[in-house]
Amino acid sequence: MQQAIHRVQSVETNRRCVEFLRGAGFTSLNIDLVYGLPHQSPGSFKKTLDEVLALEPERFAIFNYAHVPWIKPAQKLLEKAGLPTPQTKLALLRLIVETLTGAGYVYIGMDHFARADDELAVAQRAGTLQRNFQGYSTRAGLDICGFGLSSISQTEGSYRQNVKALEDYTARLAAGELPLERGYLLTDEDKLRRAVITRLMCDMGLDFGAFGERWGIDFTEKFAPALAELAPMQADGLVELSAGDLRVTETGRFFIRNLAMCFDATLQPTENRYSKTV
Repeated sequence: MQQAIHRVQSVETNRRCVEFLRGAGFTSLNIDLVYGLPHQSPGSFKKTLDEVLALEPERFAIFNYAHVPWIKPAQKLLEKAGLPTPQTKLALLRLIVETLTGAGYVYIGMDHFARADDELAVAQRAGTLQRNFQGYSTRAGLDICGFGLSSISQTEGSYRQNVKALEDYTARLAAGELPLERGYLLTDEDKLRRAVITRLMCDMGLDFGAFGERWGIDFTEKFAPALAELAPMQADGLVELSAGDLRVTETGRFFIRNLAMCFDATLQPTENRYSKTV
């Protein structure tokens, strides 16, 4: 698999990196893994999980490979190597959840796992967990500054992305300019929907009354179309809906992206724009 994606990295390299970080004083270490790559199977991925569990990280972020060759043409090379089917990817995800929870990690949601005593898991139990565009966090309202090609910066009311080409990036810096390609200022509606999606992804549920009181809205009236979209997902056992709240089931955690998408008014059903959720 590593040869197919041209990113060969040995177990020994991983071990030395972890030893270096621990020696430097890092007490909360996250390891990123990707599933859905060529030649991966539940058997091969179980070997990967066993190897990284031996490194004893406090957190994992395990992402579904985003195959977007219409954005990144070089990814077409991976199609020749053969990509796993959606059924195989679901089997990989189930393996990941069962293996890590069996090893004492808490499934935070949206690809993230943490030891029960890690601050992410503690924050989720306390209802104070947060999210930004990079993932789960225990800190809300912090500005995020991105450096380098295509990196994204975030403030309370805006997002900005740097240019993607190295030549453009260096030319902007040489001219004394910020290397920005695009930016977006959030409306009040954007902030409201971001808050709904954040709480759903962090708390795996929504209290309609409490949220409506906080934002000065009638939740069920405002988000009636979204709740209607969730009805088929309730029939599939992904979510439990009542007059006053919404709760994501254990199975529904696997599909939290799809649940959250119901509250995103900007999404359009255009084909071949973003990666698949499964």
